[in-house]
Amino acid sequence: MGGGEETKTGEESTTPFDLNDFTIIREGEAEILMHTKNEVFYNKTQVNNRDMSIAVLRTFISKRREEHEALLAKRIKKVIKVSEDHNSGSEPPSDSPKPNGKSNGECEEIPENEPCDTCEEPEKLPEVKGHGELKPPRVLEALSATGLRALRYAREVDGIGQVVALDNDKASVEACRRNIKFNGSVALAKVESNLADARVYMLTHPKEFDMVDLDPYGSPSVFLDSAVQSIADGGMLMCTATDMAVLCGGNGEVCYSKYGSYPLKAKYCHEMALRVLLACIESHANRYKRYIVPVLCVQMDFYVRVFVRIYTSAGAMKNTPLKLSYVYQCTGCDSFHLQPLGRTVSKNTSVRYLPGFGPVVPQECSDCGKKYNMGGPIWSAPIHDQDWVTSILADVKSMKTRYPAFDRISAVLTTISEELPDVPLFVSLHNLCATLKCTSPSAVVFRSAVINAGYRISGTHVNPLGLKSDAPMDVIWDIMRCWVKKYPVKAQPPEHSGSVILAKEPVLQANFARAVASLSKAQAKKVARFLPNPERHWGPKLRAGRTITSKHASLLGPETVNEILNNNEEQGEEPEAKRKKTQDSTSIS
Repeated sequence: MGGGEETKTGEESTTPFDLNDFTIIREGEAEILMHTKNEVFYNKTQVNNRDMSIAVLRTFISKRREEHEALLAKRIKKVIKVSEDHNSGSEPPSDSPKPNGKSNGECEEIPENEPCDTCEEPEKLPEVKGHGELKPPRVLEALSATGLRALRYAREVDGIGQVVALDNDKASVEACRRNIKFNGSVALAKVESNLADARVYMLTHPKEFDMVDLDPYGSPSVFLDSAVQSIADGGMLMCTATDMAVLCGGNGEVCYSKYGSYPLKAKYCHEMALRVLLACIESHANRYKRYIVPVLCVQMDFYVRVFVRIYTSAGAMKNTPLKLSYVYQCTGCDSFHLQPLGRTVSKNTSVRYLPGFGPVVPQECSDCGKKYNMGGPIWSAPIHDQDWVTSILADVKSMKTRYPAFDRISAVLTTISEELPDVPLFVSLHNLCATLKCTSPSAVVFRSAVINAGYRISGTHVNPLGLKSDAPMDVIWDIMRCWVKKYPVKAQPPEHSGSVILAKEPVLQANFARAVASLSKAQAKKVARFLPNPERHWGPKLRAGRTITSKHASLLGPETVNEILNNNEEQGEEPEAKRKKTQDSTSIS
């Protein structure tokens, strides 16, 4: 579809429809009409995603207002200072004639468009957006489908301006327009649905939107280049990637072709997926002298979701290599090491940007003697802004009744608020013990040993068993060696990675005494951090337009599939050709 087909919904009439053919789905304050057939994609599981996005959008509007007021106050202060400096300068006495020979209060005629220095005129404030007034933020939902997300933004987020919902599928746009009318005057006033290719639309509307939401079915990589251009300076990009098999190392070559980074299979693969996506967005932004600042990045359910702000600065863009690293992952044990892409050298007031020193590891692992796999580059700078996380969590708790997925998103935000922000990736305690073939210490005991050794440690929202620490890997292994001395293991083959590690004497003598900070605040208060799925078959659903057959039972559940198939049979809509083909292939096999 081209970008020229843009139609506002306010005046347009939709095709008449029979309400009996639709199911009304309510989420938050929005309601949508879903056809009984699988015509337009709707994913119930993404309620967590939508709730988190609404929480971030509310905080963004608040922070944006604060930043605008601070900028305005700074400019006013600057104007006052300039005015005071001007008034305190060499000014002739009031009763003496002016240098131009005119008496006080008079002014000689000057040519048009030239400033008059002798007239007493009030200083004009520097122009800010809208002459000092902050316009409501414009939001673009680039892939709208049913329009549920856009409708929730319009109805639930105070202070929001226009919401533009795009789709290049006529059935989706028709459904979106139908849902806009169904949601009443607020939706009609704020939401417009356009039939357009999202990439073309974003390219033809540069820096027009304060927030762009990308939530595609699969990879967002093809939309990133146009998305970073359509966001206003200081605006926010909200981006989802659901192709986790690719991002987590299932198809490394495909990940490299889509995201420009090679993933590694390890326990931290889901966090690495977040960092691969961030590095990809940064590379697209850099092409236009822009850079990103992550405020919140989460891995939930079957996808990763990042919230980043985008700024324009050719100078600040030079710091990008300092935020990227390659990862060396040992093939034998759980050791990993990061190789920064760049470094800086400061001399007086000048800063030089140079390639990073390397290699950071030898050819063989210093712990177990095995080879390394190398992945990346990934984003190795912080992926959360803890000030934002605190504000978002406080907002969510203050309006818990307005979030259908309150329990889940508050649990995720609570865990994120206690993560170490400056530590990329994490180790798995169970993996460490599996390498040594030893019994596992409790998380409290292990955390105490790390804290007593003088290092920091925290959990991670990605994995209940993951532990983030700034302790180097040799310290981690020394702690495990001391643990095995207390609780010996059976002898293993000498070439085994665990045997090589345990053959070395620990340099650090670990102290396993209970440390005060060994439990996080959430753990101490017994706040739930990792919740089970609310129902069976909780996960990604079928792409719109797909015919539902018995092979989709694992996604939708056998009861749901049987019900849909029975309904199709009753209505005489069973896809005979497709079923026959399936039966033939089954009989052949």
